[in-house]
Amino acid sequence: MAFGAQKIFPIDTKPGTAVGISLDFNNPGVFQSTYLTKDAIKNNLINYFLTNDNERYLSPNFGGNLRKYVFEQINSNNTDFLKEDIQQQITLYFPNVIVASLDVIEYPDNNQIVITLKYTIADTNISDQLDIAFN
Repeated sequence: MAFGAQKIFPIDTKPGTAVGISLDFNNPGVFQSTYLTKDAIKNNLINYFLTNDNERYLSPNFGGNLRKYVFEQINSNNTDFLKEDIQQQITLYFPNVIVASLDVIEYPDNNQIVITLKYTIADTNISDQLDIAFN
C-alpha cells in the first residue's frame, strides 16, 4: 500500500485537452480554454462567488452572492459574517478545495472589501490564491 500518494488529474497529463474556459473573455471570437485543473478550479471559484442567487438558470441557489454586500455598511460584524459564509459555501460546493487561509479585509474609507483565499486541492500538491476585491 502506497503512503502519501498524490492524486494527479488524468486530464492534466494530456497536453492540448481543455478542462474549462477562462473567465477573462477577452479572446477575439472564441472563449479562451484552460488546460490545467488548477486553472479550472480557480475559474470555477471566481464564477461561483461573482454569481448572485437566481442568476443561473435551473440552479437558483447557485452563487456566492457577494454583490449583496456592496451596499452594506462595512464593519467587523459584516466581514466576520462574510468570512463564515464563504467558508461554509466552499465546504458545501467545493469539497475538494481545502482552505489554508481566508482573509476578509475591510477598507471603509474606500468602501471596499478584499477577500484573499489561499487554498489547496485535496490529495494533490496544487495550491493557489484567489483575490476578489469589490466596492
